[in-house]
Amino acid sequence: MSRQECIQGFSVNLFWDIDKDQIDMVENAPYVVQRVLEYGQIGDWKLLVEYYGLEKIVSITKNLRSLEPRALAFISTVSRTPIEQFRCYNTRQLTAHCLLP
Repeated sequence: MSRQECIQGFSVNLFWDIDKDQIDMVENAPYVVQRVLEYGQIGDWKLLVEYYGLEKIVSITKNLRSLEPRALAFISTVSRTPIEQFRCYNTRQLTAHCLLP
């Protein structure tokens, strides 16, 4: 699947704030993955997996600084990757711990 086919296949709601023709699927991979995980529909997820592959998606997601809890639970479950391996989980835990009295 080509970059253009993938971008045009995504739901219109994913990239409401930018011109999706300007998205570079290599340079902007973390942005694309996060948007699909947080706002995408099942068709968007299937396109993402077809384009990047599950292993690359997990690798990208492990390095994200933030991710909605629902999206984090989804990628952890689908990939069978312990939630503790994701940076956003550890960062969130650290932040929550620091806020405790």
